[in-house]
Amino acid sequence: MNTPDQLPLRLSVVIPVFTEEESLAPLADKLVAVFARLPFGAEVIFVDDGSTDTSFAVIEALHQRDPRFRAVGFRRNYRKAAALAAGFREARGEYILTMDADLQDDPEEIPHLLEALEPDLDLVSGWKKKRHDPLSKTLPSRFFNRVTSLVSGIRLHDFNCGLKLYRREVAEDCLPYLYGELYRFLPAMAHWAGYRVGELPVQHHPRQFGKSKFGAKRLLNGFFDLLTITFVVRFMTMPMHIFGSLGLVASLAGGGICSYIAFLRFTHGNIQNHHPLLMLGTLLVIVGIQFFSTGLLGDMLASLHQRQSRTVRLSRRVGPEPT
Repeated sequence: MNTPDQLPLRLSVVIPVFTEEESLAPLADKLVAVFARLPFGAEVIFVDDGSTDTSFAVIEALHQRDPRFRAVGFRRNYRKAAALAAGFREARGEYILTMDADLQDDPEEIPHLLEALEPDLDLVSGWKKKRHDPLSKTLPSRFFNRVTSLVSGIRLHDFNCGLKLYRREVAEDCLPYLYGELYRFLPAMAHWAGYRVGELPVQHHPRQFGKSKFGAKRLLNGFFDLLTITFVVRFMTMPMHIFGSLGLVASLAGGGICSYIAFLRFTHGNIQNHHPLLMLGTLLVIVGIQFFSTGLLGDMLASLHQRQSRTVRLSRRVGPEPT
């Protein structure tokens, strides 16, 4: 029988850590038990996001006991997106799984996620169908997930679940967008990039140690981030689509108002004290022209960027590669 060191490494588990010293050892034990049932090798990459307790010392002890546990550490707290980006860069496996360090995500779900990914998916997102959190977190989260699903065009129940499994190329393509708090929208980014995204109900456990690091402010930030990622990912290479649409709406509204004012002038000899309406119509026409100009400049910059860099990843090829 092959030992863990002899099995080919195919799975990397990336776990952001921020002040979770009490949960790390139990989590490691559960991961070791799951790895023993996998037909290939696995590694764990803890990313210590500036913890203020002894989390990194606990991880060092875990590494001494089992070299499959590795870690990188930040000097201060850079938040979860930066931690995931660092973990993705450190990962060596063909599959990259992300999970939280607070024991609410269950390592026993790893084989199920692998099984769901294998046939025809590139990313499997966990769905905490039965969630063990207070209503102050679950109700805003449901509202956020519904709005995000509607805007992004991908029907997922739980964008916030930390338990996700990626093929390596998906994680690499999402790396440029891992900043701020945009990590919640990785399934949407992958979907917009043409990858196949699915969802799997997973077990969710009550928090055993410490307290949640996220508050109510997270909901408001999430909507701002949704606007950001929608524009950056969906319209960065075609800015005229959004600015042109806004310019068309503004110009049509302004043109309609100005036409109405002109009708009054020619039929009644005056505009009947509609001076504020005339100013509004003129303003809308000017704003519409500005939107069109912005979209045109954006298209020119996008075209220049496309000529200077190759950003399209080929998914398949028939025949030999060009020399």
